[in-house]
Amino acid sequence: MDFVKVERGDDGIAVLTIDRQEKLNSLNPQVIEEIGQALLELENDQPRVTIVTGAGEKSFIAGADIAVMNEMTPLEAKRFAELGHAATALLDRSPVPTIAAVNGFALGGGCEVALACDIRIAAENALFGFPEVTLGILPGLGGTQRLPRLVGPGVAKEMIFSGRRIKAEEARMINLVNRVVPEGEAFNTARELAEEIASNGPIAVRHAKAAANKAQDVDLVSGLEYEADQFALLFGTEDAREGMGAFIEKRKAEFKGR
Repeated sequence: MDFVKVERGDDGIAVLTIDRQEKLNSLNPQVIEEIGQALLELENDQPRVTIVTGAGEKSFIAGADIAVMNEMTPLEAKRFAELGHAATALLDRSPVPTIAAVNGFALGGGCEVALACDIRIAAENALFGFPEVTLGILPGLGGTQRLPRLVGPGVAKEMIFSGRRIKAEEARMINLVNRVVPEGEAFNTARELAEEIASNGPIAVRHAKAAANKAQDVDLVSGLEYEADQFALLFGTEDAREGMGAFIEKRKAEFKGR
């Protein structure tokens, strides 16, 4: 792959880096396809956590490549959106937790990639926004759907309709990001969090993510039924016996993912 790099650590943490720095890591069809390909490969590798970041400190993903989009026909634009939807769905529905380490620009498609992750850690220099309406288009890689679910419809519509950019601290105040850290520390903080998550029972974390995702799709009663099922299933795993046994014996659990 030319623009997407994947590192797999022995600690169960995978790092996916978009590296197109000469274009501020902006998205074109090839980059989006490579993101999707990398995520499919990671599903086969089964890491415990995946971190998504952009190369360099200037930009997470500056957005879609406007020069490329400017040449698209309506049918080509539909295909581009569908590619983006497929890639972000792989993040959103990944069986393992995903963390966006956001450095610099996270505009348009960049913000949409971050939104598809479970957790967002932003450096102080991070800048979020959906400038699409200033170009005569709208967010097409999931922004109009995921942003309202995360920050509420009123705040989301203000961001989308105005095209206004917001700094990291405002993004934290509206719950767009989980944490704001000093410039240059987003990735390190994301890795520390990933290590914390990876130390827990991997099957339990996967089922917990599935249950939390289910809450977005069903009513409360159905969600509680699903939660009870996942809760019960875990009692048939070796990890559950190890974890609870370790607690009783006052020792550190050694999870095997079984």
